[in-house]
Amino acid sequence: MRLGLPALVCFFSFVWQSECAPPTCYSRALGLSKEVMTLLDKIHTYHRTKTCAEILPPIFLDVHNSCVTAKLRDFLYVVLNHPNQYCRERPRMVLLKRKIQNLYNIITRICYRDLVFFTDDCEAIDTGHSSPYYAEDRLQLLQEER
Repeated sequence: MRLGLPALVCFFSFVWQSECAPPTCYSRALGLSKEVMTLLDKIHTYHRTKTCAEILPPIFLDVHNSCVTAKLRDFLYVVLNHPNQYCRERPRMVLLKRKIQNLYNIITRICYRDLVFFTDDCEAIDTGHSSPYYAEDRLQLLQEER
């Protein structure tokens, strides 16, 4: 009976570890984009970094949008070259810089050709509102109904 409990605990720990799948490129990019958006929200609301966030352009990350790489590159440039030295040294701004660099590297290098982009609506990344995209067959149906 003494050996039974440790063996049972050991067995269940192996079962738990075997059910865990390693993160894929897609899941890592999706999770990191959510982390960046959460951190940006904190930076915009926290009293010590609110003034730093005034210079940051609005961005709504969507890893399914093909414009995300260009927008991330531009956003990273703004964060790296922030005009205020105080803001560049703030821990949350440093963390934001690291997360955006990681996300940009994952999308452009590590997951290159693994991610599938469903839209190319660059305005959606700036505004957060995606305009509907109609395929050619849907457009033809809309024109025929009129």
